[in-house]
Amino acid sequence: MAAENFDICVIGAGSGGLSVGYAASHMGMKVAMIEAHKMGGDCLNFGCVPSKALLAAGHAAQGMRDAGRFGIAPVEPQVDFAAVNAHVHGVIATIEPHDSAARYEGFGVDVIKAHARFTGPDTVEAAGRTIRARRFVVATGSRAVLPPIPGLDGVPAMTNETLFDLKQRPDHLLIIGGGPIGCEMAQAHRQLGARVTVLDRGAILPKDDPELTEVVRARLKADGVVLLEKVAVQSVSGSAGAITIAYEDGGQTRDVTGSHLLVAAGRRAAIDDLGLEAAGIEQSHGAIRVDDHLRTSNRRVYAIGDCAGSYQFTHLASYHAGIVVRNMLLKIPAKVNLSAFPWVTYTQPELANVGLSEEQARKEHGEITVTRFPFHEVDRAIAERDTEGLIKVITTKKGKILGAAIVGPRAGDLLQPWTLAVSQGLKIGAMAGAVSPYPSFVEIGKRAAGAYFSPKVFGPGMKRLVRFLSHFG
Repeated sequence: MAAENFDICVIGAGSGGLSVGYAASHMGMKVAMIEAHKMGGDCLNFGCVPSKALLAAGHAAQGMRDAGRFGIAPVEPQVDFAAVNAHVHGVIATIEPHDSAARYEGFGVDVIKAHARFTGPDTVEAAGRTIRARRFVVATGSRAVLPPIPGLDGVPAMTNETLFDLKQRPDHLLIIGGGPIGCEMAQAHRQLGARVTVLDRGAILPKDDPELTEVVRARLKADGVVLLEKVAVQSVSGSAGAITIAYEDGGQTRDVTGSHLLVAAGRRAAIDDLGLEAAGIEQSHGAIRVDDHLRTSNRRVYAIGDCAGSYQFTHLASYHAGIVVRNMLLKIPAKVNLSAFPWVTYTQPELANVGLSEEQARKEHGEITVTRFPFHEVDRAIAERDTEGLIKVITTKKGKILGAAIVGPRAGDLLQPWTLAVSQGLKIGAMAGAVSPYPSFVEIGKRAAGAYFSPKVFGPGMKRLVRFLSHFG
């Protein structure tokens, strides 16, 4: 069959691929988009969207239990888990048209629902068609990893791709993995009434600031989540409704039995059977190797998002898409810069980070300043009885902002000005000089910036200066 010619071929219709397809089609390019599974990718169907919808339901249930702090009689919520599941899928359905094949076909994109495989440096085959393109963008995302635990393949283990099919609440959910997915789903299911046990070979949320992670850990425990940290899972056995995990804890072998098992032990790039060798596309550490411009070893081909081996976040894939569009279509030599890359874990309280951590900053800059400010001194947080957590700002001795981390209510939203500050190389004086609306949660940022200057403004030197200036009238 004769090859069909396109300007751009996008492989994968997740966040990054859709962004490239949208931009390229609107810039007049002839675009083919190939997706083997669902439009919208992992984020819409199995990740960010359903998990946050489930968390919202859990937080609503917990709010009923905690209503006593407002003088409202607390009640134990009656959770209809099937209705919760319908809510989750209703959210997906509401967003789905935005990512649909029909919408992109309306933009002139040729959407092909099939698996793509490179057959040469400038051709792929999909659904019996041969697609030749001037440029390719591989945006195939990642898949959940099932670790090599004895017995795991013999029990009905869920991943994020199957978890949201549950229409009946688990009696006791076992979770292997204490990263963001494990912690978020642990809290959501616990707040919805399930018993939950999390097992991890290390500490939970290992990529986050340990000081702030402790606030999340305390809240999970207060909610009733059982955390088994620094344990080694040895085997899994049982069947549906009675799954047992044997683990080693301090030299002792123990076990825990639950009704359901979720494996949230990491993800790997989804690049199997893409024919990368035929296209001359090199791999590195289980992902596609790219340069700072996201170009692969085949100069016709770019790779973005999870399959390119960096942070596995939807907003990184979208950022990558912008880099590729500038390089590929606008011929602007844009490079990836993750020095101000933010990420958030959406537990209650939320945990948000941008820039360097305290440990990283000390290694890179030596002498630094660490400024903290607690939510329990923010008037809006007091008014809403939501005072868990703090902000932690890392600066050089001269006040340049290197990083910030927030654990507390709406931390993901409150991080944005700090992301801007790090990306623009601002000093903390810029944050101190900004006006924040009162009363608002965002005020914590300005209060933290003020706390940085307090020792200087109210110290002995300033007192002497003010006394001296008072002599001049």
